[in-house]
Amino acid sequence: MGLILASTSTIRRQMLVAAGLAFEVEPSNVDEEEIKSRIGDANQLAQTLAVAKAEMVSGERTESWVIGSDSVVADEGRTFGKPRDRDEAVKHLRMFSGKEMRLTSAVALSRAGRVDWCHIETARLRVRPLSDAFIADYLDAEWPEVGYTVGVFRLEARGVQLFSSIEGDHFTILGMPLIALLGALRKRGLLLA
Repeated sequence: MGLILASTSTIRRQMLVAAGLAFEVEPSNVDEEEIKSRIGDANQLAQTLAVAKAEMVSGERTESWVIGSDSVVADEGRTFGKPRDRDEAVKHLRMFSGKEMRLTSAVALSRAGRVDWCHIETARLRVRPLSDAFIADYLDAEWPEVGYTVGVFRLEARGVQLFSSIEGDHFTILGMPLIALLGALRKRGLLLA
């Protein structure tokens, strides 16, 4: 029985490698924009995307367990995806400045096209007031890498400078509730107990 990560996310791949998991990577072809167009709630959106990715890949690779994961940032009831370009990244950072950002990450396990387990966690990140000069300098250093992230930051890099306080699980903020996933894998005999 194999394990597959249905994601192209570098940080999710790095988390699984660091945890000692053997797995393959096979991105899903889920139409994320279609799902985002009909779901506004951050928790429901993160869960729906994670489940859809896991189910799609596991439907094609029925002998394997598939991990699907997604993250959504919400600010004052509005959800944010990855910025389309640097100009949109600037707009997002200006909107987040001085506010609390809620980052929700979901992870799902699926086999033979059916979800078997799903977990959602939310972290709260207080963005300090950001000057235009800081935003420009930050994006000069971090673009285009942060263009592939919701929230326009990588906590494992300079993105940590955006925040005055953080409440929540570190792995959830990185993009996948890893501790819960490892427990689910152990329970299914995919990791030693």
